[in-house]
Amino acid sequence: MGYRNLGFFPFPWLLWLSLVPLCMGRFVVEKNSLRVTSPEKIRGTYDSAIGNFGIPQYGGSLAGVVVYPKENQKGCKDFGDFHISFQSKPGSLPIFVMVDRGDCLFALKVWNAQKVGASAVLVADHLDEPLITMDSPEEDGSTATYVENITIPSALIRKGFSEQLKKEINAGEMVSLSLDWREAVPHPDDRVEYELWTNSNDECGFKCDMLMEFLKDFKGAAQILERRRYTQFTPHYITWFCPQAFTLSRQCKSQCINHGRYCAPDPEQDFNSGYDGKDVVIENLRQLCVFRAANNTGKPWIWWDYVTDFQIRCPMKEKKYNKECAHSVIKSLGLDMDSIEKCMGDPDADSENPVLKEEQQAQIGKGSRGDVTILPTLVVNNRQYRGKLAKGAVLKAICAGFEEATEPSICLSSDIETNECLENNGGCWQDRAANLTACKDTYRGRVCECPLVDGVQLKGDGYTICEARGPGRCNVNNGGCWQESRNGLSMSACVDNGEVKCKCPPGFKGDGVKTCEDINECKEKKACQCSECSCTNTWGSYDCSCSGDLLYMRDHDTCISKNASAAKSSWSFFWVILIGLAIAAGGAYMVYKYRLRAYMDSEIRAIMAQYMPLDSQGEVPNHVHGDRLDRL
Repeated sequence: MGYRNLGFFPFPWLLWLSLVPLCMGRFVVEKNSLRVTSPEKIRGTYDSAIGNFGIPQYGGSLAGVVVYPKENQKGCKDFGDFHISFQSKPGSLPIFVMVDRGDCLFALKVWNAQKVGASAVLVADHLDEPLITMDSPEEDGSTATYVENITIPSALIRKGFSEQLKKEINAGEMVSLSLDWREAVPHPDDRVEYELWTNSNDECGFKCDMLMEFLKDFKGAAQILERRRYTQFTPHYITWFCPQAFTLSRQCKSQCINHGRYCAPDPEQDFNSGYDGKDVVIENLRQLCVFRAANNTGKPWIWWDYVTDFQIRCPMKEKKYNKECAHSVIKSLGLDMDSIEKCMGDPDADSENPVLKEEQQAQIGKGSRGDVTILPTLVVNNRQYRGKLAKGAVLKAICAGFEEATEPSICLSSDIETNECLENNGGCWQDRAANLTACKDTYRGRVCECPLVDGVQLKGDGYTICEARGPGRCNVNNGGCWQESRNGLSMSACVDNGEVKCKCPPGFKGDGVKTCEDINECKEKKACQCSECSCTNTWGSYDCSCSGDLLYMRDHDTCISKNASAAKSSWSFFWVILIGLAIAAGGAYMVYKYRLRAYMDSEIRAIMAQYMPLDSQGEVPNHVHGDRLDRL
């Protein structure tokens, strides 16, 4: 039963292949202690198997009262449909729900009980058999939505013990018990040794997603523990080997390296497309060698930076899961590439690989630890962890491995202070000249995100490049374009018009990003071509001069005499004045003639008006004329 997680191999022959190195091993069920405190007749200590999901209370215990529902006793349906609640009242003990095994997944039973307030779940076995580990199911549309949200502990109990509990409950007795995880992890001294059996494949569904999320979340805490020498961490990777009869088959060639000695399942479960299993084996081997190289420098915690960075920068979905991308991550972390390549060896060689051979040997259980058959698996002080692979739950298990009173402060407080950006800039992009960095320190460890500078969001992957784009980009590190100053004169290739463009200014040539070289206009553009001209190149421009007392005119590219130019200017000024005076005199004469003529016309009209009527006047009345005659 412990081998059911190997079922994520899609082909029967590969499933059989995967069991080859494990046939001589054994699977160990991790147990916690269950102690009944009442009623008196069944008081005592019993074994229970820790479920491989939810959050066991490692290092602690939990007391409660057992309830066996009258309806939905297998817990496969929603208890809310039966109007059942297991929410304990204030001041009362938590409620442990006992459900029967069968008809549905273990995890679904626990989830249904958690939704209505249960503090823990006991699953009663319906078979007389040794205890098994209740494992989390493989991903499908219905399970992925709740498995990762289970937060209460659960345990499988034997059939005989469950029947005793049911008998007492049916008789009206209150059954109280406690689940004890204080001895679930050995704690011999003040240092914890733990291992993580992992995989670089990021396309295996729910379990791969859970693993990748855990690596990212737990990195900060893991590095603190390692830096301060509280723990000794070792990563491991499961591989399988191909039976000798199949080493020349297409399947083994595509899924294995070193002539069938080390294999992994096809990531996409399709031999005809995408990545092959051997790609996963090679990357697993590289990650093992990264750990060894980092460990040799006294900084084993760099492994956590590599695997999380590789996950972000080199995912299978983006077709970047390859050697080139891995090398860029290694380079950014300052690790020795040559030593890592030497450690990996030749994957095409028909011989053992020392690193992977050690991994296959370590996979077999030793002492109290069983075989590693479930991925991912955490081993703390040689005891396999059971429960949800989540930061808080795993940290509890690790802290339970310290000898009493030797736990570091990280186990007693959630406040973890670290700044991973102080060393090697966290492997992120930076511009020392502009004092800019993409490294951002967080509680979960550093992240590489391009910064926001003066209202401009820099764009890029955060590891190798961050560029300013859009309006205002030239104000931030000159938009990533070329810029230079000489003798108080500054030149820039940044074009701030919303375009992502670096263009050398007039008088320069180049890509505009790294270089803009001065153009020698005297040679390349053949400036100053007149016979008397002399050309001198300057930074970004040029100067032309003429021999003797000649003056250069740039618009006409010619030289003229300074005296001729002055005489010409004087005569031009004289003629302008003369013409101006003539125009003024002519204008005054015309005004004079107009006013004189108008005056004479008015005088003549006045005189004539005395002797005869004008057209504009009427006849003079007769009595006026008679009066004048009488007077004569």
